Amino acid sequence: MLLKDIRDYQIIFLSLFLILGISTRDWTLQPELIAVAIATCLLTQWLLSLVKQGWGLGAGSKGEKMSPSPTSYSPFPELNLRSALITSLGLSLLLRADHWTTMALAAASAIASKFVFQVNNKHFFNPANFGIISALALTPDAWVSPGQWGEEWWYGLLFAGAGGMILQRIGRWDTTAAFLGSYSLLEAVRNLWLGWTWDVYWHRLMSGSLLLFALFMITDPRSIPNARIGRIVWAFSIAIFTFILRNYFFVPTAVFWVLFAFAPLTILVDFLWSAPRFSWMRELSIQDSKII
Repeated sequence: MLLKDIRDYQIIFLSLFLILGISTRDWTLQPELIAVAIATCLLTQWLLSLVKQGWGLGAGSKGEKMSPSPTSYSPFPELNLRSALITSLGLSLLLRADHWTTMALAAASAIASKFVFQVNNKHFFNPANFGIISALALTPDAWVSPGQWGEEWWYGLLFAGAGGMILQRIGRWDTTAAFLGSYSLLEAVRNLWLGWTWDVYWHRLMSGSLLLFALFMITDPRSIPNARIGRIVWAFSIAIFTFILRNYFFVPTAVFWVLFAFAPLTILVDFLWSAPRFSWMRELSIQDSKII
């Protein structure tokens, strides 16, 4: 049912952000590149789901490959098109490229990362983040513009309201609070140490891209640590290294590189602090029970 799944709200909000950005910020992103990102993500999701079903990945008790049977095999495997669409919208919002092949590479690698980099049937890379880093590292014409949203206060309110509605339902406010709280504190201390005025401080924090990252990327419930204490420690660590790279090594896209580097550590964090794995269907059942 439409809007019954939490991800439907993500798709709507991200689509509206994309339309808003193109219409009000005069972005260089071309509509055909958005179409390439969406089509590539959906096609890759379908093809790899078909391959996964055909080889029976994860079907055995120990994850061994199993031969497809005529009764279980279908040319229309169970898909996760919502997730693929969210990934394509995230790429369209944050990644810029001169050629469609670069966007296709980013989209394909983003979806493929979910199928390739798994431990205990859980992927640990954020797909959109993996696609962005792949394009930045492998092509000469990809870039991310952290200041593309400007610093207007109403963008921040819009992102916070939309992101807050989603985070309230999936229960991942702790991750955003840990990241933004620790990062803003570090920036405040540095601002005081250097004797700068507070308008400089707010200028560095009121970034639409930073808020999008904190509300929609670092909170992806399927790729971040399962336990709350693990998520808080993990987000706090990302904030510290982002602060260091941004202020002392002058890397404007530090948040994306740090998230990429820290993604494999979710395996260790989940081992240290065990907790039930997030499931979209389980969350839907919880929400339904609350309504009843």
